[in-house]
Formats: sequence, structure tokens, C-alpha cells
Amino acid sequence: MKNKLNCVLLVDDDEPTNFLNQMLVEETGCAQHIQVAQGGEIALDYLTNSEDATMNDDNFPCPDLIFLDINMPVMNGWEFLEKYRQLKIKHKVKVVLVMLTTSLFPEDKLRAEAIPEISGFENKPLTPEAWERIMQKYFPDKVENSQSA
Repeated sequence: MKNKLNCVLLVDDDEPTNFLNQMLVEETGCAQHIQVAQGGEIALDYLTNSEDATMNDDNFPCPDLIFLDINMPVMNGWEFLEKYRQLKIKHKVKVVLVMLTTSLFPEDKLRAEAIPEISGFENKPLTPEAWERIMQKYFPDKVENSQSA
């Protein structure tokens, strides 16, 4: 299948959540690579390495889509975003960043909506319906491959 996302990056400290989200993305067949980062610092390290890698580097493919949790130890999602903003523009220009969280605070959604780097806000767990909405909205040219979701 051509026309897949290059890479989906899952940023969450919860292993079961990462496992379920990774399985869902794999089942859709829409991504060439799926990277899991169990925290903001690990994700930033990955993104820094993907910035420096060549576009065809399978070890550090640049993500097209990032799912970011808010509540993580060491570096939460908001702190990650502060550092993310400092990354080189060549990497961030095509990335769709979706907050994926269990947060029930309306303030979190409002805060996310006010941050230009955040494209969407979804509740955990990632569902096939949420995946399809995201694909339809941000990657319509790749939707044909996501119909198995």
C-alpha cells in the first residue's frame, strides 16, 4: 500500500495505553512506522534525532502524526509542548499533533485549543472512530487505506 503516513508517534507514560493505541494504528495499515515514547523527554529525544536524520532513515522516521498525553511524570504534555516549540521548523511544519488524554478538566481542552501546534483533542483510549475522524480531517489523501479501522 502506498500513500501511508510516514510515522505515528505515541507519547504516553502508560504502557497498556501505548500497546492498545499501537495495535489500533497497526490494524489500520495506515502508517509505515509507529514509534512509542514513554514520556515527553523520550519523545523530544526521538524528534531531535528524526530532525537530524535523512528523510529515508528507518531508525528515526519523521512523524506525520503525534498523539500526546497531558498527565505524565517528569515532563507532562504542556511542558513537552514548550520544548517542542523550540525544535527546528523543518520538522514541525507537517506534523499533526493531537492531545490524547483522560483529562476531564474543561480547562485542558480550552488550553489545547489556544495552542497553535495542537491540531486536535481526543479522549483516551483512541478508538477506531476517533482514528477515522483524524484521518478524514488531516490526511484525506490517506483515508482509503484506513477503511479497515
